[in-house]
Amino acid sequence: MDIIKSKDNKIIKYISKLISNTKFRREEKRFVIEGVRLCEEALKNGCEIDYCVYSVTAIEKYSEIVKQLQLISKHTLCVENRIFCALSDTKTPQGVLCVVKTLDKSTHFDKIKKNGIILALDNIQDPSNLGTTLRTADALGISGVVLSSDCCDIYSPKVVRGSMGAIFRIPFIITDSLVDFISDFNSVGTSFACVLDKEAVTINQAKFTKPVLSVIGNEGNGVSKCVIDACSQKLYIPMKNNAESLNAAVAASIIMWEMIK
Repeated sequence: MDIIKSKDNKIIKYISKLISNTKFRREEKRFVIEGVRLCEEALKNGCEIDYCVYSVTAIEKYSEIVKQLQLISKHTLCVENRIFCALSDTKTPQGVLCVVKTLDKSTHFDKIKKNGIILALDNIQDPSNLGTTLRTADALGISGVVLSSDCCDIYSPKVVRGSMGAIFRIPFIITDSLVDFISDFNSVGTSFACVLDKEAVTINQAKFTKPVLSVIGNEGNGVSKCVIDACSQKLYIPMKNNAESLNAAVAASIIMWEMIK
């Protein structure tokens, strides 16, 4: 196989744009995963892989995973180490990445709505918060995650990497109207909006009987008013001393833990 030695190669440019440009990812319905572990997760979960790109060093160091990826990828490219390092979004690249088709998990939610534990995210903007939340949701066995369309891009490299592969395992959907989703859900279950309101039901008093849904809001502004109004109840996490609020991912973790108990 020929080794790509120029960063001006059209496929390298294409992948670089996918890594850096949210709009382009949405248009192409493709995203980039990097690293042996994430590529293994993509293989395990039957993802559709368009391109497998690996460095000269990775051929020897990670030969087994490279061979597996070569078998199922539509296209494979070997690149010089320096080209891969320039392309990589990580500080210490392992030399393996894939271009993957975006995931369609909407069919899961018909069953989840009827007997599930759902976390909803309203306008979450920090990729680290989103990645951590997905990872925790997966670890705790949450049934599914709903994202409002104005959340940060779930397919951004930081979110994908922060999820530690959870993005492939946990059911999720992105909805154009979180209000409509919650209103529909209320016909079968109970929904909670996490708010900074001491008059709301405290987390230790709430009854999380399945099916149940809880909403975590934007890092700066919290849950939007229209979403709060759509929920069955308001939920408050008591805090001591002078603490006024919690990090969104931390609040989500606390609520998810309580919902599964």
